[in-house]
Amino acid sequence: MTVETLRWRNNQLEMIDQRCLPSVIQFLPCSDAQTVAEGIKQMVVRGAPAIGVAAAYGVALEAQKLASLPREDFVERMARAFDVLAASRPTAVNLFWALKRMRIRFYEHSKNENLFVARLLLDEAHAIYHEDIETNKRMGVFGASILDDGMCILTHCNAGALATAGHGTALGVIRSAVAEGKKITVFADETRPFLQGARLTAWELSEDGIDTTLITDNMAGHFMKSGEIDAVIVGTDRIAANGDVANKIGTYMVAVLAKEHNIPVYVACPLSTIDLSIPSGDDIPIEERSSSEVTGYGDIQWAPENIKVRNPSFDITPASLITALITEQGIVYAPNKKKLEALF
Repeated sequence: MTVETLRWRNNQLEMIDQRCLPSVIQFLPCSDAQTVAEGIKQMVVRGAPAIGVAAAYGVALEAQKLASLPREDFVERMARAFDVLAASRPTAVNLFWALKRMRIRFYEHSKNENLFVARLLLDEAHAIYHEDIETNKRMGVFGASILDDGMCILTHCNAGALATAGHGTALGVIRSAVAEGKKITVFADETRPFLQGARLTAWELSEDGIDTTLITDNMAGHFMKSGEIDAVIVGTDRIAANGDVANKIGTYMVAVLAKEHNIPVYVACPLSTIDLSIPSGDDIPIEERSSSEVTGYGDIQWAPENIKVRNPSFDITPASLITALITEQGIVYAPNKKKLEALF
C-alpha cells in the first residue's frame, strides 16, 4: 500500500480519514490527545493495531503540548490525557497495550525535564509504529506458509494496512503469499453496518492488483457450500486467555458456517492483541455503537423513524471454531490457555 494509515508530518500526527474511503483520500491532522481520541472514537482510524499506534502518538503529542508547564501540572495533565485516550474505544486491547507501554516510559522518566520526557515519548511512539509493521511482515511470512497456490480466501471486515501501521494482519498474510508468487483470490464480505469490507478491504486489495470479489455478508454460506472458498482469514481486536476471539460483528457467523463446511478459520494476530488477563470471550467488553450506522448510511435513511436498533460492533468466536492463530512467533493450532501462555 502506498497510502499511509498514519504518518508523522510537521511535528503532528496525520490520520487518513477512513470514513471517506475509497472515494476521497484525505488526512486529518491531530495536535493533542483529545483530537486523537476523537479520531479513534469517530472511526477516522480503526483496526486494533492502528488504534494502538495512534494512541501512542496521542500521548507524545500531549507531552509536546504541555512541555512548558510546571512539573506537577505536566504530570497531572498527562495523567488526564492517558484517561481520555483509554476511554476512546473499549474492545481493542492494543489501545490499552500501547497506553501501558507509554505510561511506563512516562513514569520512568517523569522526574526529568518535560522536553526530555516529550522527546522520549515521541521516540517510543515511533518505535511502536515501526515494530507494528515488522510484526505484520513476520506474521505474513508464517501465514503465507500455510496457504497453497490457487486458494480462495474469505475475509471479513478490514485487517489490512488500513487497520495497522502498514502491511496488515489478515491481508498481510494474503499480501505475503502473493509476493511469494502464489495465485490467491479473495472474497471480501462487505461487513455491515460500517462496510469496512466493501469500502476498505476491496479497495486495498484492488489497489494491490489482488483478484478480489466483493460479496454481501449473507452470501458467505452460499459460496462455502458451492466449494468456492478454501479458507477464512480474519484479524482480531482481542483474544482472551482461553483462545476466544473478539472481532468485527459477523465473524462468529462466518466461523460457524466454516465449521459446517470443513473450512479452516485462521486469525492473524500480533501478541499485543492477546489479553491473558481476560479468562474467556464472555469477559471481553463489547462496544455498542450508534443506531444511525444501522438505519442508514451518509444522507440515506432506509429504516423507519424511531425503530429500535441494536448495534454491537464485535462478537465472540469461541476458540473451538478457530483452526489456528497466526502470530509473529509462528502458527498456534487449536489455541488454548496453555498454548497462549507459552507464547509469552
